[in-house]
Amino acid sequence: MGAVFGPVSSRRLGRSLGVDLVPLKTCSFDCLYCQAGRTTHKTTSPGEFIPVESVLEELEARLKETNPDVVTFSGSGEPTLHTGIDRVITKVKTITDTDVAVLTNGSLLWRPEVRERLRRADMVMPTLSSVLDETFQRIHRPHESLDLQRILEGLNRFREVFHGSLNIEVVLLQGINDGDEEIEALAKALEGISPDRIQLNTVVRPPASSEAVALDRGRLEAIRGFLGEKAEIIAGAPVSKERTESEDLTRTVFEMARRRSVRIADVADFLGLDTGTAEDILRSLIDRGDLLCREHDGMVYFSAVEGVSGTG
Repeated sequence: MGAVFGPVSSRRLGRSLGVDLVPLKTCSFDCLYCQAGRTTHKTTSPGEFIPVESVLEELEARLKETNPDVVTFSGSGEPTLHTGIDRVITKVKTITDTDVAVLTNGSLLWRPEVRERLRRADMVMPTLSSVLDETFQRIHRPHESLDLQRILEGLNRFREVFHGSLNIEVVLLQGINDGDEEIEALAKALEGISPDRIQLNTVVRPPASSEAVALDRGRLEAIRGFLGEKAEIIAGAPVSKERTESEDLTRTVFEMARRRSVRIADVADFLGLDTGTAEDILRSLIDRGDLLCREHDGMVYFSAVEGVSGTG
């Protein structure tokens, strides 16, 4: 299975061509809310998990076929674990004007070499969901070598050297990190980091743990108001509906479901289809054994069967 996927819909970025540099599910965290499931390889040890040259070859070929809104480093785990991420970012910048975004849990930014590797990105989007250690440990279940204060220090140092857009995602979970003490402490830390945007999120797809429960809209709005003008709610935000006629619909739908669980409405909205057509594509992928469906909070979600490639 290749390292480049999509373009797929992104609530924050529109039509995103993904670059996945680490194997499923290689990460320094094992977050309660993760839509990719439980971490199977929890690590802070960097490496070239996928050879850079093969990623570059695949990426260059894909960019000749499609014109995404953004090239996004994300997917199956923590992209900053890959020692060659800077080489891939540089390649993107040399062959296209498309912006580069990196979705990261922010846990490794205390390392100078990681900060340096990300400097050429246009957007870096770390997660910071709690600055209280007990809550941080409960939500993220981090690798034993990680320390919250060091992570916060890394975010502050990265802000000093990074000249692109730093947008911090806050994933809010009911009864865990949505209380006043949590939000006040978080606000103080965010003021020190001074990100460009504070993006409030909650559980919108089936999470890794049933402990992760979505926050209601009213509380999200209250927290947004408290955090000020930089804060925005991204949970449920609309995504781009554009697509190119040359894209294989079935493959695109599979790639969407392989990276995160989708509803019929998600597929219809992103691809500009009627819901009947979107459902037909999803059901055909189930019939082929590529997807499975499950219910969460009264809604039906479709996700990829582990180990399948979606090639039929």
